Order: sequence, then structure tokens, then C-alpha cells
Amino acid sequence: MPKEDVHAIAVLNARRDKTEELNSLLKSLLEPTRQESGCIRFNLLQNRETPREFAIVSQWHNEQAVQYHIATGHAQLAMSRLPELLAAPMDLRFYHLVA
Repeated sequence: MPKEDVHAIAVLNARRDKTEELNSLLKSLLEPTRQESGCIRFNLLQNRETPREFAIVSQWHNEQAVQYHIATGHAQLAMSRLPELLAAPMDLRFYHLVA
């Protein structure tokens, strides 16, 4: 049985006065995360109708790659800043490809 990639979608809603700060923080994750050997893709999206809402859509080679990412300094720094920037806890969900 072939190993299955891990797909993740994280939805983050900024506090009213923290949208630009959250945007900047999330953008700072892009390049270092994309350089991780287990990262297939890591994209940042912003809701067109609700600009305070961001989504990170990512794909990883395996669960170990996800755990490695979570332990990196850049991910730990970003996660430590989220409570002051978010209006609600991050909604993080993991998926597998169906078709």
C-alpha cells in the first residue's frame, strides 16, 4: 500500500485591528516552510469577502513531515503569536485525497 500524503487546511480569523499583523506573520512562514523537505505545497489564501479570514492550504509527504514542521522555530514562533492576533482559535483540519 503506497504511503498517503497529508493535506491540511488551517483557517485563521484575525481580530479587527490585527489583520495586517496576522497577514505579515503568515507570509513570513511561506519561504521557510516551503524549503522543508517534507513540504509539497504551502499556500496562503485571504477571503475575498471577509479579508480578516485567512486559510493555509498545505500538503505534506507524511505525518512525520507535519510533526517536523510543527516543531520548527518558525512554526513555533508563529503559533506563540496567534493568541494575540486571532479572534477565535485556529481551525486546523487534516484530510486525505479521495479522488
